[in-house]
Amino acid sequence: MSAPGAHVAAAGTMPDFVVVDVETACQRVSSICQIGIVGFKDGAEIFEYETFVDPLDDFSSFNTRIHGITCDHVAGKPSFAVLHATIDGHLSGRVTVAHSYFDKGALGAACHLHGRAPIETRWLDSVRVAKRAWPELQSHRLNVLTKFLGIRHRHHDALSDARAAGMVILRAIEHTGIDLAGWLAPATSRGAAVPKPASIGPLKGERIALLGAPRDGALACSLAAAGARIMAAVGTTTTMLVIGDDQPFGRYVTAHEDHRRAEDMRRRGVPIAITTEADIRARIALPIAS
Repeated sequence: MSAPGAHVAAAGTMPDFVVVDVETACQRVSSICQIGIVGFKDGAEIFEYETFVDPLDDFSSFNTRIHGITCDHVAGKPSFAVLHATIDGHLSGRVTVAHSYFDKGALGAACHLHGRAPIETRWLDSVRVAKRAWPELQSHRLNVLTKFLGIRHRHHDALSDARAAGMVILRAIEHTGIDLAGWLAPATSRGAAVPKPASIGPLKGERIALLGAPRDGALACSLAAAGARIMAAVGTTTTMLVIGDDQPFGRYVTAHEDHRRAEDMRRRGVPIAITTEADIRARIALPIAS
C-alpha cells in the first residue's frame, strides 16, 4: 500500500480532470478510511494525493478483507473534518471522475456527518464511459477493465484505483475519439443508440467510423449487421472510415477532422481504409441506398 499523505503537485497547473477514490471502514458510506486523488492534464498525470483517514467509526471484518485497512493503519491520522479543506481544494470547481458514484455518495455523507460544506464539482462516472466505449465487455468493474486494457493496478487501494479510473477515461477518449467535453455532455446530445455488431459477417473485426452518416442510421445498421463495430469517430483502433453518400461536406470532405486524422494515420503506417458508402455496400453485397 502506498505511503499515506504522498503528494506531488504541479504548481500553477490546472488539471483537465481529477479522479477520486475512497475506501470505507464499514457499511456506513461516511466511514472513509482512505482517499486517493490523481490529477490529469493533456493525457498525463500531473499530481497525486493519498492519505489514510480516521473514520471515527468501527472497522468491519468484511471491509478489511476487501482493502486490508485496519484501525492500526488510521491510528493518529486526521479525521475527514480536518482533511476536508485539502480534499475540497483538489476537487472543487473541477471535473471529478469516480468509478461509479459510490465515491460521490461517500464524500457527500462524510461532509454531512462532519458538518462540512458539500464539495462542489462536476462528476463524471467512468463506469458509464467504459460501458459506452467497450460495450462488448461482460463486466465494467475496474479490475476487469484494467486487465482488459493492460493497466497496472492494485485493486482497492485508493490511489491505485483513482489512477486506474483516470487511465480508463484517457483510453476511452483515445479509443472512441470522444473528448472530455463529449463525455460530459448529456447523453441525448451524443446521439441515439448505436447498433451492436453481429457476431458473424463479412465485416467482423472492422471498427468503422462514419463521415456524413448517423451512427444510428440505415448505413450504420447495415454495417453492424455485417459484423462491424460502429465507432464514434476516427481513433487509434479504427480500421475504416466510410464516407456516406449523402455527406454534407462536398469537395471539402478532406478538410473534416475525421478525414484528416485517418490520412495522418495512413501516413504513419496505420492500416486504416478510407472508402465510400457505395464501395462498402458493393463489397458486402448490400443494396444501394435509394
